[in-house]
Order: sequence, then structure tokens, then C-alpha cells
Amino acid sequence: MRLEEFEEYAEKAKTLPENTTNENKLILYGLYKQATVGSVNTSRPGVFNLKDRAKWDAWKAVEGKSAEEAMSDYITKVKQLQEAAAAS
Repeated sequence: MRLEEFEEYAEKAKTLPENTTNENKLILYGLYKQATVGSVNTSRPGVFNLKDRAKWDAWKAVEGKSAEEAMSDYITKVKQLQEAAAAS
């Protein structure tokens, strides 16, 4: 897999429709962080910071995936979301 392809899909993800669910956005966020940073390297945000906590949990959920795997899964997910948007 090429890094350019991953970066291209990261740009495409920015153009997903407004009605993309938070669940799907969190999946993409977690995969993106895993691909670009690696496994979670921060402590879990506090209970009053729900948005950052959800993002952290999404990243934690893909812990252990290689950067390659995370990039591949990210691209697949963006493609699925684009197809769903086109079909609706």
C-alpha cells in the first residue's frame, strides 16, 4: 500500500456528507491515529470530556494494528461510506 493512497483517502474523508454518523467518524479517527501515530500513547480523558474520551476509545479499539493494516482499513471504510452516500 502506498502512503499517497492513504493521504488521498484522508482528504476524501473530509468530503463525506454531514450526516455521516459519529460512530463512523470515530472509526475513521481511530484508524487514522493508529496509522499515523501508532498505538494509544496518552491516558484516557476524564469522564467530563465525552468527545475526547470517545475519540480515545475509538483509537484504543484498534490498538495493535500495524500502520499498514490501519491504513488499509481506513481506505476500505472511506470507500464504504462514499458508496453509501452515493446510493442514498
